[in-house]
Amino acid sequence: MNKLVVRHSNPLKGKVRVSGSKNSILPIIAATLLTDQKNTIEDVPYLKDVDVMCSLVQSIGAEIERSQNGQLTIKTVCIKDIAAPYQLVSKMRASFLVMGPLLARSGKARISLPGGCAIGARPVDLHLKGFTALGAEINQLGGYVEATAKKLKGAQIYLDFPSVGATENLLMAACLAEGGTIIENASVEPEVVDLANFLISLGADIKGAGTDTIKVNGVKELQGCNYTIIPDRIEAGTFMVAAALTKGDVTIDNVIPDHLKPITAKLKECGVEVSEELSSIRVKNTNNIKAVDIKTLPYPGFPTDMQAQVTSLMSLSEGTSVIIETIFENRFMHVCELNRMGANIKIDGRTAVIEGKNLLNGARVKATDLRAGAALVLAGLVAEGTTEVLNAEHISRGYDRLDEKLRTLGAEINSEEEENDSDSE
Repeated sequence: MNKLVVRHSNPLKGKVRVSGSKNSILPIIAATLLTDQKNTIEDVPYLKDVDVMCSLVQSIGAEIERSQNGQLTIKTVCIKDIAAPYQLVSKMRASFLVMGPLLARSGKARISLPGGCAIGARPVDLHLKGFTALGAEINQLGGYVEATAKKLKGAQIYLDFPSVGATENLLMAACLAEGGTIIENASVEPEVVDLANFLISLGADIKGAGTDTIKVNGVKELQGCNYTIIPDRIEAGTFMVAAALTKGDVTIDNVIPDHLKPITAKLKECGVEVSEELSSIRVKNTNNIKAVDIKTLPYPGFPTDMQAQVTSLMSLSEGTSVIIETIFENRFMHVCELNRMGANIKIDGRTAVIEGKNLLNGARVKATDLRAGAALVLAGLVAEGTTEVLNAEHISRGYDRLDEKLRTLGAEINSEEEENDSDSE
């Protein structure tokens, strides 16, 4: 177990490069199982979740080479095992995304029900309904989901909610299904579009990705390709909030500004200066933060993955702000930790009411999940004294060397081994 020790820092200044998208690379790694050809993926971030997904596809039969420059090469000549074991799937919900490719390529899949951050129930029922519509027979037994299909057949599928994971899983399965598939009320997230573009590079016939209706004509086989994933918009947003919170001046490179519009709009509403270039964003702040209200929504609404970080920002704003979380029912676990640092936040169901304060104080706090950990690090940058963020391994699940990148901007932050005591268990 490790912890991040964060001290009150000067305003962040300089340039930082955003890594490839965590939420793109995980489904793309799963998608490589659809073909027996070699795939080379560029700008792969160094994340624990990537390590878990690589181990998972290796257990299925993939051969993997990973270079120091962020290049990942995957080739799965044959499927050796159609089971995704509990010890891997329990670590990360995205592991369930191998079901679509396994069903499409081998006609069988046996996947443990997924784990990941404890931010809500996140059931897989939409995935299973979609697979059933494609002709799969589904059985659940002993914590595993088993699916079989002699041959998936195209179907018209309506998602009750525009689930990212369900859209991705069904999109991959439909690529090798017999005939055409229409996925309605599909997720329009940029990472879904990235997956679709990767599949198209393999030879898939997909139209409409990025809209709420995706049409897929199944093909007999897919090829390999060389592909570069999109930048991580949540990492970019986290650095944007860090610059605003510390009254810094930071240029964030390797971004797609259109993907960041909800965050940019809210920061401007807070009184922060945000300027866009073709592939970079500069965030400069010399003012006190104005309180704003936020409601998380599926893309292109404000991302739930940025809610915790903005909660830290609003803790030091002028006035009262209200944050409504509509995506996950248990995503305010960082609030108790921020209140330990002196924030004034009250929770009522899925609503947080934040009375802005002038000062936070360093404290010993716990990262309860990935984004909560990032929020506590940001709060530590401006809190008086020293903040120790325990359970920092959550942060490395989704941020590529966050502490190193913050140090290049002038932050006082270090990773240390956590001592064994009652507080860290």
